[in-house]
Amino acid sequence: QVQLVGSGGGLVQPGGSLRLSCAASGNIFSIDVMGWYRQAPGKQRELVAAITSGGNTNYADSVKGRFTISRDNAKKMVYLQMNSLKPEDTAVYYCNANNVVTNRHRYLEVWGLGTLVTVSS
Repeated sequence: QVQLVGSGGGLVQPGGSLRLSCAASGNIFSIDVMGWYRQAPGKQRELVAAITSGGNTNYADSVKGRFTISRDNAKKMVYLQMNSLKPEDTAVYYCNANNVVTNRHRYLEVWGLGTLVTVSS
């Protein structure tokens, strides 16, 4: 069974920084795309950033230039460095993994439980 465990959320003032981490576990051979989504109160879940196993990245327009996604394939981890945070970045952030291959199964999509980021003075 594959699990994603995210961490690093919390309360930060506008203009501050946070770094989210997500660890994948479960006899994993490979993960195609890893990413971060977020869901603010009353809004739909949206893609924040994604990164392929080869390092290609994709960002939501609202976070370009402020957020940086990275991953460590050997450790099966993905990170999201968030700088210049704004109140509108407040949301629950979810780790996501696509096409996860283990010794027994291939999972098309796996979600973490989410970590809350609150940007407020």
